[in-house]
Amino acid sequence: MSTDIRWRTFGDGGPKVVLLHGGLQTSANFTKLAGALAGDFTVYVPDRRGRALSGPAVAGHGLRAEIDDLGAVLGETGARNVFGLSSGAVVALRAALELPIERLALYEPPLKHGGHDPVAWLSRYEAELARGRTAAAFTTVVKGTGGARYVPRAAMLPLAGLAVRNPDIAALVPTMRLDAAVVEDAAGPLSTYSAVPADTLLLGGDRSPAYLRSVLNGLEPVLPRVCRVTLTGVGHFAADNSGRPALVAAELRKFFR
Repeated sequence: MSTDIRWRTFGDGGPKVVLLHGGLQTSANFTKLAGALAGDFTVYVPDRRGRALSGPAVAGHGLRAEIDDLGAVLGETGARNVFGLSSGAVVALRAALELPIERLALYEPPLKHGGHDPVAWLSRYEAELARGRTAAAFTTVVKGTGGARYVPRAAMLPLAGLAVRNPDIAALVPTMRLDAAVVEDAAGPLSTYSAVPADTLLLGGDRSPAYLRSVLNGLEPVLPRVCRVTLTGVGHFAADNSGRPALVAAELRKFFR
């Protein structure tokens, strides 16, 4: 089923680049990254389906719909360069098998690899949402995806309760089931990506969870045209406004030129 996909535009010259956000995010989370790139590129930052200004997701939403949405953005804008973070990186990677993406930058796609299940948190999260426990579901997502590793769940719950008082954050908690569907649909051997024709940049942080580094280790020898950069002093959300977006922008600027 079709839906409206809206995006923010930054800059008005140079190569065209699409930035695809991850879970618990919208296009607003990439304003600093996009701003840092806008002097050299025209940057398009869509809200993925079901978030912020874009239309709703429907029953059966998954990877196919997200690839089609990205294809629509590429078709409308003429962009051939794509950066994806987390689940957005999963979408971008799978899309590169069929869409006209020439340069592909991926920040730690949470693919199933090496026996690790990146959506093992899903059943608990769904049960908590069903009981209206949004703060608990938020905590389950953050802990389950490798965030706040050293903070006990009991200590995190009050902080999560404060966070979900923000209606924008509360509205994003249920959308994590959409990200989980993308990851589940992408399950399969990493050798699948040996057919990706795009020049590919693998990005990661030295403070990110070990399983995300493991995925990059698995992808690096598989992708036919690949380079890899590990950023120092940052974790999974370096590209977010709250992270070190200038550090990510510096690598994207070199790669997309």
